[in-house]
Amino acid sequence: QVQLVESGGGLVQAGGSLRLSCVASGRTFSSMSYMGWFRQARGKEREMVATINTRGAINYADSVRGRFTISRDNTKNTVYLQMNSLKPEDTAVYYCRAAYFPTGSWGQGTQVTVSS
Repeated sequence: QVQLVESGGGLVQAGGSLRLSCVASGRTFSSMSYMGWFRQARGKEREMVATINTRGAINYADSVRGRFTISRDNTKNTVYLQMNSLKPEDTAVYYCRAAYFPTGSWGQGTQVTVSS
C-alpha cells in the first residue's frame, strides 16, 4: 500500500497563499493512474480539487481553476498544490490521493482554514 503524507496546511487570511505537499512512498508515480488533491468541508461531500496523471494531464475543479496549481517532482515522489487567492470557501481538510487498482490510497489530511 502507498503511504501518503501531507503537509503545508494552516490558517491564512483571504487572498493569501499556501503550498501543500504530499510525499508518496511504496510505489512509483508511473504505476498509478493519477495523483491528486481532494477536499472536504464540514458537512459537505469530498470533492476533487486537482489531479495529474502519468502522462502529465491535469484536471482542476472549476472552483479553483486559475487560482490553484498542481505539480509533481518524480525524483522526490512528491505532489504539490500551490493555492493562491484563497477564499473562505476553500476552508476544508485537504487529502492527497493516489489512484491505482484496486482501491488506491488516501493521505491523512491537512487542515486549510481561510479567514475572511
